[in-house]
Amino acid sequence: MHIFQNKSLKPYNTFGLDAVAEQFVEVNTVEEVQVLCQTFNLVDRKVLVLGGGSNILLTQDFKGMVIKMNIKGKDVIREDESQVWVKAMAGEIWHEFVSFCVERNYGGLENLSLIPGCVGAAPMQNIGAYGVELKHCFEELFAIEIATGKLVKFNNQDCRFGYRESVFKNELKGKYIIVSVTFRLDKQPKLNTSYGAIQETLHANGIQKPGIKEIREAVIAIRQSKLPDPAVLGNSGSFFKNPEIPAEKYHALKEQYPDMPGYPAPGSRIKVAAGWLIEQCGWKGKRVGETGAHAKQALVLVNYGAATGNEVLQLAKAIQNSVYDKFGIEIQPEVNIV
Repeated sequence: MHIFQNKSLKPYNTFGLDAVAEQFVEVNTVEEVQVLCQTFNLVDRKVLVLGGGSNILLTQDFKGMVIKMNIKGKDVIREDESQVWVKAMAGEIWHEFVSFCVERNYGGLENLSLIPGCVGAAPMQNIGAYGVELKHCFEELFAIEIATGKLVKFNNQDCRFGYRESVFKNELKGKYIIVSVTFRLDKQPKLNTSYGAIQETLHANGIQKPGIKEIREAVIAIRQSKLPDPAVLGNSGSFFKNPEIPAEKYHALKEQYPDMPGYPAPGSRIKVAAGWLIEQCGWKGKRVGETGAHAKQALVLVNYGAATGNEVLQLAKAIQNSVYDKFGIEIQPEVNIV
């Protein structure tokens, strides 16, 4: 375990933004994380844990320690007639883990195919797509308490999952490092094709009786058609969350904007597509210097090659302001702004 000084983070974030970490270390085992916490007194300094670097916007150099998670491993830890429990270490690539499960016909995660990043980051924001959220299949996770180096177990309730939310983004932010996650999956998968694009894609491919492999392939095709490859065009996927607004406000706006898409959300609220709101404000495909909103999906902000994190942040703020001015709706970033 070697600690580097003043290391560039450009290769470690999918936006491709250049920022320098005061200290940088790659960890390959749970024990290495514990040693770091117990040796370096990390409570008193800034710590940034990086997985795939796909949900982060670096706006400045990082004055503290960046910990790159490389802990690997995935395994079936128990099963019964109908369900199987699969444990994955935090450094596993999320999409590869989903593929591992789908190939064995373990159902539940197929709608979350091709989401960038690593397993350890997935519970932090309760990742979701196409009608499914991580919390639906989540069993438990283990995390290291930074203050003590102690290994602590969190169940579903402990994590307080919400829409792109968890206890790790709120009360416990910066207090734990997730090292493994266990999922409870179905041996007789229940398919979720409720999102129109999945149905349309299956229909276009002539598939009438899909299994989870076909769902996974449809989701991958949809995502690839909309989202730019970070290796080609720097981005962090969806930059903003879809806002949830009171039903009465939605219906009032719907009279003014009949095409406004909305989906039922908890508490008599309606989830509105942030991408649609941004597009209506004229941002889709618009370039501002070295950054802009992607031409195929306005929800994705991109780096055309030489953008700084601050330029992306200023663009995000301008988009937020214009959406609020036009619709009276506040849209919030999904990415972690550092």
